[in-house]
Amino acid sequence: MSNENFVDHVRIFCRSGKGGAGSVHFYRAKYIPRGGPDGGNGGKGGDVIVRGNSQLWTLLHLRYTRHVFAENGNPGSGNNKTGSDGKSAVIEVPLGTIVKNSETGEFLLEILEDGEEKILLHGGRGGMGNDHFKSATNQTPKFAQPGEDGFEAPVVFELKVLADVGLVGFPNAGKSTLLSVVSAARPKIADYPFTTLVPNLGIVNYRDYKSFVMADIPGIIEGAHEGKGLGLRFLRHIERNSVLLFMIPVDSDNILKEFLVLQNELKMYNPELADKDFLVAITKSDLTTDEELKKLQKKLAKLKPAFISSHTQKGITELKDLLWKKLNS
Repeated sequence: MSNENFVDHVRIFCRSGKGGAGSVHFYRAKYIPRGGPDGGNGGKGGDVIVRGNSQLWTLLHLRYTRHVFAENGNPGSGNNKTGSDGKSAVIEVPLGTIVKNSETGEFLLEILEDGEEKILLHGGRGGMGNDHFKSATNQTPKFAQPGEDGFEAPVVFELKVLADVGLVGFPNAGKSTLLSVVSAARPKIADYPFTTLVPNLGIVNYRDYKSFVMADIPGIIEGAHEGKGLGLRFLRHIERNSVLLFMIPVDSDNILKEFLVLQNELKMYNPELADKDFLVAITKSDLTTDEELKKLQKKLAKLKPAFISSHTQKGITELKDLLWKKLNS
């Protein structure tokens, strides 16, 4: 998926429909010149509804949508006819989308399941017709209720990628290469930092026709929680992952320090990320000797890392076993 086609943040001004006005009307017939009140109620204004759609992967379809307005309810009429309700406006979003008030930052709702619907803004109620107000002391009320106004709000839609496993690492740690090896995804791969500019998803086939979803998140650098690098824009995608796979290349100057920096960036962004299950994979292990790998294994014993090479397929099957075990523990 190209950078231009991945949209995970849009702002839209939304307004629900106004309720229809109640009718002031009196029954009239050939031999009944002075019938009683028979004004009907106004119809309800349309809601603004957010619906989950599993066929959508980004908010691209909403990129140029600036306003979403639901229809107003229609007024009531004589013979106690209720006005028709206004048509609701439905906004379809990918799973993992949250909606906030863009001015206050207030959380409004989130969508996690296909077909799930939540009302973002309720439509106004229709006003009652004069038939509702007749009484023994007022048999000919000449008034009715106006419809209630709808609600309006500037809102922001944010997508947080839903995946079982999230790949976390510095730029050029081999995340995209691993995803391309274990799934049918074809992310851009090159030998320079920040090759990956948008999250990429891939379905990893496992034993006995099982599978899980892996997400390649753009590289993190020290200070990402303050907005450095690609920073805050993509750190939120890690929040939805069930298991985090920290990836550090074997030729790193200090593997343990790099792991602690990555872990700290996540913690500073959202302390809850520190409680997520994780695994550590030492990538590009084909670039060193077996003897050096044994030394590293002893040095990093507390992390219990998996040594892999996407180029030679070394340790890939074992890594998938470890991830599946974590996902189902």
